[in-house]
Amino acid sequence: MKIGRLPCDDKTNGWSAILPQREPKPALSGDVAADWIVLGAGYAGLAAARRLAENCPDQRIALIDAGAVGENASGRNSGFAIDLPHNVGSLLDELEGSHRFMRLARFAIAHLESMIETHGIDCDWSRDGKYHTAVSPRGVKEVLEPFAKELDGLGESYQWVEKDELVEKLGSKHFTAAVYTAGGALMNPAALTRGLADSLPDNVALYESAPVVEATFENGIYLATPGGSLRAPKMILAANGFSEQFGFYPRRFLHLAAYASLTRPLTEAERDAYGVQAAWGLTPANAFAGITMRYTNDHRILIRQGLDYCPSQRVSDAERAVARQRHKELFDQRFPMLPDVEIEHTWSGIVCLSRNSAPGFGQLSPFVWSAVCQNAVGVTKGTFGGILAADLATGRENPLIADMQTLGEPSQLPPRPFLDIGVRARFQWELWANRHEA
Repeated sequence: MKIGRLPCDDKTNGWSAILPQREPKPALSGDVAADWIVLGAGYAGLAAARRLAENCPDQRIALIDAGAVGENASGRNSGFAIDLPHNVGSLLDELEGSHRFMRLARFAIAHLESMIETHGIDCDWSRDGKYHTAVSPRGVKEVLEPFAKELDGLGESYQWVEKDELVEKLGSKHFTAAVYTAGGALMNPAALTRGLADSLPDNVALYESAPVVEATFENGIYLATPGGSLRAPKMILAANGFSEQFGFYPRRFLHLAAYASLTRPLTEAERDAYGVQAAWGLTPANAFAGITMRYTNDHRILIRQGLDYCPSQRVSDAERAVARQRHKELFDQRFPMLPDVEIEHTWSGIVCLSRNSAPGFGQLSPFVWSAVCQNAVGVTKGTFGGILAADLATGRENPLIADMQTLGEPSQLPPRPFLDIGVRARFQWELWANRHEA
């Protein structure tokens, strides 16, 4: 089959722009044979390739990506490794489901920390946790108070932060209250992705800037790129939202464009005016109306706000310019003591969601296994999905596979244009109904 849509690297990712220049691995050249192919070098693909190398030390693993590592969606997120579910139910079966998710997420975080320590990956990884914040009293009542109650049901510790204490932690009077949980981590996601790619085992060959333009899945795997071809008897699919281009998961995934901006580093005088010493990260009570923010260890402030329905998986420079202006306005509202701080980088990233928040995980054919659709929690979900897909494919016993399988399968979406109309109407409703959290 011919591949109709390829990933597009727009060279705007701020996380990689602030890093030293990296020399990508060569693209695929000529005809190459391997024992395994891993398609996609994001968190899932990197974890799957590493695990395959561990499980099959005498076999050759080919990891291939359409772009440069760190420039894909894995390097463009907000840099949170989240160990808790975003929304937790209070029923016993829902709480048990949350325990399973936390086992998976904490397994992934422990794996990433081990890789960072073992290979000396410099990605600004820090166990700073996160603040789940509400702007309005309504947001406190409808989101934070139930969240705190549910954390009690899970036996998870947290801190309730409000008023002057919250201003002291975040340096902004914009928020009413927050639930702080300490289990997660913050990082530069592009640096983490680069470091994982540059420390792969010797029996993994990484091919970057090698977009697949043709694929065949009969009696094994055949992938063709502009510069060569790749053959193997088995494959792990880790192409996330582009999986449907290869004939898998048709009408299962929603594609959204998310926008983020990163300021220049604050000067010493600006840091004094700001008055906050420690790095922090916060997530909003409502993802549509609110904003995700971070204060980094190099004294930058990140703002991620704005979600657009984006079935084309393409974002224009004009759309990013609109986001940049909006982010500057939001920054000025929250940090009036920093009037001269400018936005240095603005970028977009494509988020893959399923209708029922389930991942695309499991065996798809006698030759293909998958770890795709992380539903906007890619650092942890991609990592544990990739590891467990490799274990499943190689027959390695792992009790966490059963936990993974309980997360379900992506449900089917309505056909277009009904899907487009419904999604856009839902977005407008969410923005209006949750405007109190803006």
